[in-house]
Amino acid sequence: MTDTTESALTATEEALSTPRTIGVEAYLSPDYARAERDKLWTKVWQQVGRVEELAQVGDFLTYDILDDSIIVVRSAPDTLRAYYNVCSHRGRRLIDTPPGAREAHGRRKQFVCGFHGWRYDLEGRNTFAAEQQDWPCGLTPDRTRLGEVRVDTWGGWIWITMDPEAEPLREYLEPAAGLLDPFQLENMRYRWRRWLVFDCNWKVALEAFMETYHVPYTHPEFMNFGNFLGWSRAQGKHSNIGYDAPKGMEENQAKLRLGAGPDARMSTAELQNFTWENANTNTTRTLVDAANRLVAELPEGTPADQVLKHWLQSAREYDADRGVVWPTVDPQVVAAAGTAWQIFPNFQIGHALNNMLCYSARPYGYDPDKCIFEAAVYELFPAGQEPKTEWEYTAADDPAWRTVLPQDFSNMAAVQQGMKTRGFAGPMPNPYRERSVVNLHHNLATYMGTGAPRDLA
Repeated sequence: MTDTTESALTATEEALSTPRTIGVEAYLSPDYARAERDKLWTKVWQQVGRVEELAQVGDFLTYDILDDSIIVVRSAPDTLRAYYNVCSHRGRRLIDTPPGAREAHGRRKQFVCGFHGWRYDLEGRNTFAAEQQDWPCGLTPDRTRLGEVRVDTWGGWIWITMDPEAEPLREYLEPAAGLLDPFQLENMRYRWRRWLVFDCNWKVALEAFMETYHVPYTHPEFMNFGNFLGWSRAQGKHSNIGYDAPKGMEENQAKLRLGAGPDARMSTAELQNFTWENANTNTTRTLVDAANRLVAELPEGTPADQVLKHWLQSAREYDADRGVVWPTVDPQVVAAAGTAWQIFPNFQIGHALNNMLCYSARPYGYDPDKCIFEAAVYELFPAGQEPKTEWEYTAADDPAWRTVLPQDFSNMAAVQQGMKTRGFAGPMPNPYRERSVVNLHHNLATYMGTGAPRDLA
């Protein structure tokens, strides 16, 4: 383990553990939504895509956040660059997002403005300006090159920040990066990815997945497979969540966990099959098949901890035979890492040894009642056998979401509307199970200068 990981494991969990309440301004105020542009989004690191999406020189993608649009491009075999998506001549965007698409992407040798034909190479330099002689002393290389944006990578993702003074990405991501590095997230690839526009603030959408307190009530069918309540910890800018687990079963705080019941073999298989069929998240075909073999491979009465060990080892060995190598992670790190990390401000990584489920949310224009929400499932695949995927716009009532995620979706617009009611004084998150929500607003307040959680007197 790294020093950062060890310190994270021993750090106090008491931060923000007293009852707090949060004002509704951050969710409802048009002025707050507009102020987020300059006070928040231009100051933080944001995840914008996967490294493998830009595999060849000239591969690019765009990322929009409010009025700012960014082009990220592979300018050389070992170099990614990011630029503001705007021509230096008259301000036209260089790359238009196709109607109904989440982003623009493709491969180009240069970027050409559709207005007056100005051209830029992959290094951001202006290589052509029509009738340049008409500017006898003004079109210097510094004035005509594309505005550059800082870009870095971690965990297989591409990250950008518009703040030239922001701390380095690795420093920004700690302690999450230190605890997640052993999971080798950079080796996973998309299984599916979808996005949509919700009728709620981006924080409402993100907070729906930042705690396990809602599971018995929003997803009551999961309670047939055990207790899904869990903890939430403030981790500086970020937070993480995990399941409560009996003593001696600390590793069962993680995403890959047993079903509860008198026979852990049967309940684990039932849980895996239910998850695969009704959510298509947080598991893989290998894990489902290994769970379905438990009754045949283990005797009745096998202790739960031995069922967990056999299940994961069997799935690991099966995957290894087909060229899928899981990382080996210290059980102490698995337990401390929990089930998911909320990376400030708007990205969640729901990690496991061979798969992950990630969410992100961001404003949809300056309307505080709308947001862009994205969900993606990743998995370890044999080299060259990962599915070819695109970001698909998928309405909330589309059957592709199966049955579990729509249960979460049903809360979002209802929460947004409910917070506008005169009789609502502000959220009161559970200080143990929903501490991540409080921590989000604690950190938002440091950027926004308003909205800090208050003691619940």
